[in-house]
Amino acid sequence: MKEDWQKDAEEVLIRYCGTFSPLLIASAKGSYVYTEDGRAILDFTSGQMCSVFGHNHPDILAAMEQAGTRAIHLLSTMLSPELIALGKTLSGLLPEGLDRSIFLNTGSESNEVALRMAKLHTGGFEIVGFAGSWHGMTAGAQSHTYSLTRRGYGPAMPGSLMLPAPYAYRCPIQHCQGTCDNSCLEFGMKMVDQQSVGAYAAMIAEPVLSAAGIIELPPAYLKRLKELCDERGLLLIFDEAQTGLGRLGQNFAFEGYELTPDFLTLSKTLGGGLPLATAVCSAEIEESCYEKGFIYVTSHVSDPLCAAVGLATLEILTRDSMASRANEMGTYLKEQLTALMNLHECIGDVRGKGLLLGMEIVKERKSKQPDPELGYRISEECLRLGLSMNIVRVKGFGGVFRIAPPLTVTKDEIDLGVSILDQAICNCTQ
Repeated sequence: MKEDWQKDAEEVLIRYCGTFSPLLIASAKGSYVYTEDGRAILDFTSGQMCSVFGHNHPDILAAMEQAGTRAIHLLSTMLSPELIALGKTLSGLLPEGLDRSIFLNTGSESNEVALRMAKLHTGGFEIVGFAGSWHGMTAGAQSHTYSLTRRGYGPAMPGSLMLPAPYAYRCPIQHCQGTCDNSCLEFGMKMVDQQSVGAYAAMIAEPVLSAAGIIELPPAYLKRLKELCDERGLLLIFDEAQTGLGRLGQNFAFEGYELTPDFLTLSKTLGGGLPLATAVCSAEIEESCYEKGFIYVTSHVSDPLCAAVGLATLEILTRDSMASRANEMGTYLKEQLTALMNLHECIGDVRGKGLLLGMEIVKERKSKQPDPELGYRISEECLRLGLSMNIVRVKGFGGVFRIAPPLTVTKDEIDLGVSILDQAICNCTQ
């Protein structure tokens, strides 16, 4: 039976995500969210993957309070000291070639900027993206998103081309078994070439395809991808909405590879829970686009309050060695999940890096037959027992738990979360 608040919600809100969570959340702090009746729910999703340093981090609250006494919002052409300081701080953390930034609100927006600039700079309009990718819900970003969000909305933007993702557990060309040898990339790029009209602009990629079920791009794969992009004049856009600010064990995921992308987009984690995103490119690309009349004016571009929060998140990242912490806690969590896999036949695979891990649910391990319905039941049971987990449905395959607790998570909290997950699996499979 629905609670009164659920009935009220359905009367006044557009249902934008299927079904809303059955819990009404009153507050959040650290690794927990709290219901109105006082229940503590351990959060293994960092909110919507944004509260990377825990909910309501005191430094972020302090930055908000201090910025609120100065300026919250300005005319879009006006700049603030906070914004310039944020640009300089971010540039100082990035290598040469990632020199100029624009600060916006969401990951969709940061990808829109990168896509627009890539088209303007190259003169092309074709964008290559991965199967299973998620780059946002706005028109351009959505056109190059190949998750479960395409049907029913009419044509995508012209020039949307797709590569198979290197999903080694379920090879997209039924070739490899567990270790990608780049065959899907070579074959996929040939197929893309056959579809192209000769107007390439960019390749957009997540270092770990999250909505696709935590598919990591191996170093050798990414090196070859960059070579293929360079051969075709495709600029490489790295969408680090979920992997930036330490989550994979480096400040930025691209640091784990021997390359610098042409564009870096950050969002989610950059604001630590507030809407803040950026697109970063080289001075050369920025100058080229400026000369060609680039414009991207939105109501909240360069807002000073969010810029102050961005400064706080970068300070936390470096001061508290959050990347190292993600490595340490991620290794521990992966060990616990692997041990859990040894106890439960329905766990087909555990994968991922740092504190962005995936756990795939199957009917039985040998055949890898997917069991998304069981995954959803486990997710619901986890929530009932006090653990918030997120399961992503991989189109044509099964369900994969996307496990991403805050980087401030403790070993005791990991132990508690794994214990609840174990109990939920037992309750759903007995």
